[in-house]
Amino acid sequence: MPLLTRRQALALTLASATLPFARTAFAAAEPAQVKIALDWTPNTNHIGLYVAQAKNFYKDAGLDVQILPYTDTEAGTLVANGVADFGITGPIGVFTQRAAGADIKGVYAVVQTETGRVIFNDSRKDIQHPKDLDGKTYGGFGSAWENALISAIIRNDGGEGKFNTVTLGTSAYEALANGSVDFTLEVYTWEGIEAQLEKKAVRRFRYSDYGVPDEQTTLIASSDAYIAKNPEAAKAFIQATKRGFDYSVDHPDESADLLIAGANGALTNTDLVKASLKELIAGHYLKTADGKSGVIDPAKTLALGDFLFAHGILLDGQGAVLKDKPDFSTYYTNALFG
Repeated sequence: MPLLTRRQALALTLASATLPFARTAFAAAEPAQVKIALDWTPNTNHIGLYVAQAKNFYKDAGLDVQILPYTDTEAGTLVANGVADFGITGPIGVFTQRAAGADIKGVYAVVQTETGRVIFNDSRKDIQHPKDLDGKTYGGFGSAWENALISAIIRNDGGEGKFNTVTLGTSAYEALANGSVDFTLEVYTWEGIEAQLEKKAVRRFRYSDYGVPDEQTTLIASSDAYIAKNPEAAKAFIQATKRGFDYSVDHPDESADLLIAGANGALTNTDLVKASLKELIAGHYLKTADGKSGVIDPAKTLALGDFLFAHGILLDGQGAVLKDKPDFSTYYTNALFG
């Protein structure tokens, strides 16, 4: 799950000018303890958290926030079991876990559009369109989502949607380089940017260009139980976090440095951090062209839910495919913004 989440994974005007942070009775009280779990080692998808921490946005909101390091346990699982109050995850994780009965709900969209890509070596002249992937070997992690995603992309381009799968035990780019797979997936705003810096010649297909619903690939999730018990702390956390992400868009150089410093040595490739953030901003991933950030898009959520349901990816607590389509409006909330 963590690897898949990352690959979907298979991932800002100054908010103080638009989102007032007057000290409320809540903010003046003893700081509320909040824990958020990461979905991977620190990267630019997490930058708003580290900026909010370093710039005292959380402190100003009356919060004492602890950023939990990545572990082998998926962040959504930590949230559903009350180990973390919030967690970085993806909509696929939220949908599949909630469908199975877990107490998890999306509360903040970190990125506004899909960051995943199908990639292959530029030297592959036999691959010009997704339909050319028919019969070729995909390197991935064996999830139902990957199979449905790639099959749909191929079929929507006129192919049969049939391909071989190899479970990767190495990096995707290494597998491409040594020829053990023909194509794989990447997170464009991190792995893709790294490939560009290293001058790796690859080409890409964007999912939504071939009939797959666009998604807000990286989310912050919480639980109904936590929100009900701690409504003011939950709102304060989301609003301060939005402030951190928005600040990152307006002050990229400073924010990149704050992320690097906050990662305590985990981010040694500073060029990658800055180039990734530059792409997240220029590509309107962290904030849409019309200035929206954080809010979960109802239309995108419904379209993705319908896709997952139609392809039999949503299972109940006993592992059986859901027979009745859930009410996907209960899978997320934007109520914490106001």
